[in-house]
Amino acid sequence: MKFSALVHTLDVPANHAWDIHYEALDRRRAGENIIVLSIGDHEFDTPAPIVDAVKQSLDNGRHHYTQAAGEPHFREAVADFHHQLTGQTVHTDEILAMPGAQCGLYIASVALLEKGDEVLVPDPMYSTYPDTISSSGAHVVPVPLDAQNGFALSVDKLRAAVTKHTRAVLLNYPHNPTGAIMDKQTLEAIATFCEEFDLWVISDEVYASVVFDGEHLSPVSVESLRKRTMVISSLSKSHAMTGWRIGWLIGPREAIKHCGHLCNCILYGIAPFVQDAATAAIKAYPLDNALTTNIYRPRRDLVASRLSNMPRIRYHMPTAGMYFMLDIRDSGMTSAQFARNLLETSGVALLPGEAFGEGGRGFVRMSLCANEKDLGIACDRLNHFLKNI
Repeated sequence: MKFSALVHTLDVPANHAWDIHYEALDRRRAGENIIVLSIGDHEFDTPAPIVDAVKQSLDNGRHHYTQAAGEPHFREAVADFHHQLTGQTVHTDEILAMPGAQCGLYIASVALLEKGDEVLVPDPMYSTYPDTISSSGAHVVPVPLDAQNGFALSVDKLRAAVTKHTRAVLLNYPHNPTGAIMDKQTLEAIATFCEEFDLWVISDEVYASVVFDGEHLSPVSVESLRKRTMVISSLSKSHAMTGWRIGWLIGPREAIKHCGHLCNCILYGIAPFVQDAATAAIKAYPLDNALTTNIYRPRRDLVASRLSNMPRIRYHMPTAGMYFMLDIRDSGMTSAQFARNLLETSGVALLPGEAFGEGGRGFVRMSLCANEKDLGIACDRLNHFLKNI
């Protein structure tokens, strides 16, 4: 039997970098003492008030179809949350409920892009970007980040990469996997660049509420970018709701209208009880509550203090997010070899940098999604591993 050309383009080596994560999970389930630091999923549960809200919603009979664009009360809550994060006021018809940010990225790609288009993406990049963009017929053009300068994005490098086929810039700030944030000067330069070449901006902002130093600056904080920016976000990281699959798209009315039509091809509304719980989450834990930030900041500081004394390794201090990017080029191993050997000899699972594109080579990503005790043990094991290379 034959398959479409699309599915074959998705079977690429970068996707296999995740194999070590899945193996680590299998081995831990089998009883091995494995510390899994290869994914950004909180080890703690969703807060009780949010869980109580979904129970109440189910008890109240909220089991039926919903408005395809999202329930009004949920979109109103998202508008409030978005305003807290960005300062931008949006109307509910500029918001589309999504089953997670990943679905939002897919819908935005299909709505804005077509065959032959190019999308400029800072590299390293989140692992699903190339495949998601290619599903629209477009393709990713990596724009290298400057690892020696805290993975800063250079607008000059954006300009060097632009062609007559460039249609959009995909930004992910706070950045996964590096934890970098965007400064105002760079964002304003990007605004000028996008106006000059009439480009869309797709802005993945799922880590916008997990900022330790400085502040999150969304592209929509620049007036000229609002008409050309699609914001993607969710409650997965901010409210510890990874498995609930609830997120949103925010953009110009016409763009959201077209995205809504596309959504009708693959889904018809988000479960009403999930939207009720998400609304309760935003109200119970507003941005100034810093629910997850207060958990991850001490973890970041703990790991940084331990990494500073380890041989053969360098790191950039993340200003946001849940990860460290560890430069392991002095180890003499590739990223995949390093992650494999660390798992086999020390029982710690990190993710090879190849999962994040060419810019991730020579690095491994270390998640902070473990309690401080386990993070300390993982650092002990990593230190022993490095000393015995």
